[in-house]
Amino acid sequence: MPITRRQFAAGSLAAPAILKSGQAVAAGRPMTVASLLGEDKPETKVWRRIADILATTAPGRFDLRIVPNAALGGEKEVAEGLRLGSIQAALSTVSSLSTWVPAGQILDLPFLFRDRGHLARTLAGPLGTALKDLYQAQGFVVPGFINYGARHLLAKEPLTTPASVKGKRIRVIQSPLHTALWSGFGAHPTPIPIPETYNALKTGVVDCMDLTKSAYVGFRLHEVVPVLIETGHIWASGVVMFAAPFWKALTTEDREALTAAVTEGVAYFDELMRADEEASMARARAEGGKVVPAENREGWQDGARRVWESFAPQLGGMSGIEAIAQSR
Repeated sequence: MPITRRQFAAGSLAAPAILKSGQAVAAGRPMTVASLLGEDKPETKVWRRIADILATTAPGRFDLRIVPNAALGGEKEVAEGLRLGSIQAALSTVSSLSTWVPAGQILDLPFLFRDRGHLARTLAGPLGTALKDLYQAQGFVVPGFINYGARHLLAKEPLTTPASVKGKRIRVIQSPLHTALWSGFGAHPTPIPIPETYNALKTGVVDCMDLTKSAYVGFRLHEVVPVLIETGHIWASGVVMFAAPFWKALTTEDREALTAAVTEGVAYFDELMRADEEASMARARAEGGKVVPAENREGWQDGARRVWESFAPQLGGMSGIEAIAQSR
């Protein structure tokens, strides 16, 4: 049975004690972990793997209480939970953290990264280090970055060209950059938390949205927007994050164990995500979904270029953006 936010607030996640020598002994440091998706998706599986690693490398020192299916809210609510201390760990897109760390929007610039390798190499360098420091200053300790895959346009009809989205109501992440991108194409962006998108699309509150292939099926959106247009406009970067007060209370040894587990978990997540994208699209096609290529690639990229220029003053200037685009 899914855990609700009310049950969580009432303390239903209390861990069972372990009996030892006739006395109750705590099962390790409690860590409430929020996941947006179910047990079958990479977003939750990665935390199960991290828990398994810690059971070997730091036995009895951590008690991960993993709460799936967005029972603790969408990304904004979860991020606030980390800042308040009610949640200790989660994954998040960098887009949803842009309220606190606007500099992270550089990872969301459309058509900036050629592929997942280009993104990974960039984050392994000075940019990744600088962003980790900025996240920590806002209460989010980030031992590692993750890649959710490329974002594509999802609709009820094949909106394959930039002109075809003009006038459409599009659900966007609560991010100024995403709003600017779709406004530039003449669409009407509407920020909606991810758990509410299914009903918003079904009832016509919005006409379309963009998302990764894995989450497209993870949230069953192929049932209400059966056409996926392969724009691949943004590589959806994310973070593995911990609440700063929780992290600061750990011993050096525990921090090292947790960092090592996350590092291994990030590699596992990448494997899971690649496999899940294939499985997700196979399911979408079997259930009536359709994948179509984007047209007028140059037009899409021209729109992206306008976003680069608009956000460049906030992101270190066009020279830095161009350097990333041209890096190998």
